[in-house]
Amino acid sequence: MTAKEKVPPSAPSSTTQRFNARESWRIFGIMAEFVEATERLNSVRPAVSIFGSARIPPDHMYYILSEKISRLLSDAGFAVISGGGPGIMEAANKGAYFGKSPSIGLNIQLPMEQSSNPYQDISQTFQHFFARKFMFVRFASAYVVMPGGFGTLDELMEALTLIQTGKSRKIPIILVHGPFWKGMIDWFRERLVAERMINPEDLDLIQVIDTPEEVVEAIFKHYENRGFLPLPEEHELLLNL
Repeated sequence: MTAKEKVPPSAPSSTTQRFNARESWRIFGIMAEFVEATERLNSVRPAVSIFGSARIPPDHMYYILSEKISRLLSDAGFAVISGGGPGIMEAANKGAYFGKSPSIGLNIQLPMEQSSNPYQDISQTFQHFFARKFMFVRFASAYVVMPGGFGTLDELMEALTLIQTGKSRKIPIILVHGPFWKGMIDWFRERLVAERMINPEDLDLIQVIDTPEEVVEAIFKHYENRGFLPLPEEHELLLNL
């Protein structure tokens, strides 16, 4: 066989054909998740998304702090969106559930199944992380990030990336409990800024706040000269997330 001769592609096996068919139909399931969740959440603005560890017990200071922040936000008129599971997610939903505004849980189906907490006025379950993450950003007027693990950091970095790159509108991103976040913020400054991986002003996207009252105050301050709903140009950004 010369260099120019090519072996014709073999026909796909029946197993491959079945897999491809399943992949194609999976697209419709993803579309259905986006449509259903968007229709259910369209009426809940303004809302604040709260993130944090699923491993925190109810007697932990982070749980108690999260519940108080959520209650203050709910009584101030904000729906509260969490991941719908245990730990800080439960605390966030619980505070809102007993407040004046809706408590929303965006639950995820996991191999080791996440149990939904009972403090949800609106509960929406997702199979796909990216559809769920889209809803956290799409409907939030602010992000409140409590101490947490990889999932919490994933949500934080998603929001920072979208805002930094201009793919999403600028909203407050509030890290709660400074001692927990200090090492990460120092590393951002000493490595990312110092080595020009990000601009110094990119750190201004983040606020570190310790008390529930200051969290609510910071969100209101951000919006004091405008409404909570997206401006026309911001609405266009959200349509193109």
